[in-house]
Amino acid sequence: MHRVPSDSTARFALGELAAQLGAELIGNPARIVSRISPLESATPEAISFLSNPRYLSQLADSQAGCVIAAPAHREAAAQRGDALIAADPYLCFARLTQLWAARARDSVAAVVHPSAVVHPQAQLGRDVSVGALAVIEQDVVIGDGAVIGAQCFVGAGASVGTRTRLHPQAVLGAGCHIGARGIVHSGVVIGADGFGFAPNAGRWEKIEQLGGVRIGDDVEIGANTCIDRGALEDTVIEDGVKLDNLVQIAHNVHVGAHTAMAATAAVSGSTRIGAHCTLAGGAGVAGHVTIADHVHIGPRASATRSLLKPGLYSGLFPIDDNASWEKNAATLRQLHQLRDRIRALEKNNENKPS
Repeated sequence: MHRVPSDSTARFALGELAAQLGAELIGNPARIVSRISPLESATPEAISFLSNPRYLSQLADSQAGCVIAAPAHREAAAQRGDALIAADPYLCFARLTQLWAARARDSVAAVVHPSAVVHPQAQLGRDVSVGALAVIEQDVVIGDGAVIGAQCFVGAGASVGTRTRLHPQAVLGAGCHIGARGIVHSGVVIGADGFGFAPNAGRWEKIEQLGGVRIGDDVEIGANTCIDRGALEDTVIEDGVKLDNLVQIAHNVHVGAHTAMAATAAVSGSTRIGAHCTLAGGAGVAGHVTIADHVHIGPRASATRSLLKPGLYSGLFPIDDNASWEKNAATLRQLHQLRDRIRALEKNNENKPS
């Protein structure tokens, strides 16, 4: 399959990169790099990085114009040519990509597409871009430098913070708010109704969802993720939260700052998750429970009760009828004690005179 190289408008001198990334430069500060590439495929106009020692063997043969490396690999990096030395090369690489993306965005003029529908009572800040066929309703407030992609919908009374980007076909429902520097990928729906129904004679009576969604600064939301509005109070996502693709956040959930959730993780209604937590792929949290700060839930694990102590929680359990599952689960939790009791009995039996 023929690969068409991507054109990049970003060009940086190594001296500029060293200053902005807080790295030590070994080599020519005037050298220009115009792309970021892996070690094995890098060309002389590219900058690459070495963060995993397993790839050290690729360093000497790499054609990259510059390599980001750790102090431990300083000599090897310097022997092959220009290098940036950083305490954490992977973090340095992450910040490098941010510089690259920002320069590429800055090269595109901010415009409101003629086909976009913007209500006359909406407030757009300076340098706001609105894509084709986007809809911005009454009393919306859009911060400076924000980007509203093609076919996005921003409902009445919603707000988008400074330099936040809504990728094409994202939805920010009425009365929902997202802070500054957020990234909302395509297909995201913020502010759909929470799943609330009252049983009535074998049928379901809808509970209208009257709350909204409040999202803090520096939040990234992956493609096709859903964050439901609250039933009465708002669903809350605090600063720095990172949600992968296909994550479900139910109504009235509160997610603490800098928590991250991988793909298909799901949180049931009215649960409170602390700060700096992680949910691995497919992990789930039951409703109306509390998860403490610094709790990490493993892949496909399900937290059916509150977890009030920081740490790593994991476990998969075969599906069964509920009564049997509860009995087996209770036994499983005592397995450690049962093992110790069996060992004590065995030792006692060995010590008995024959």
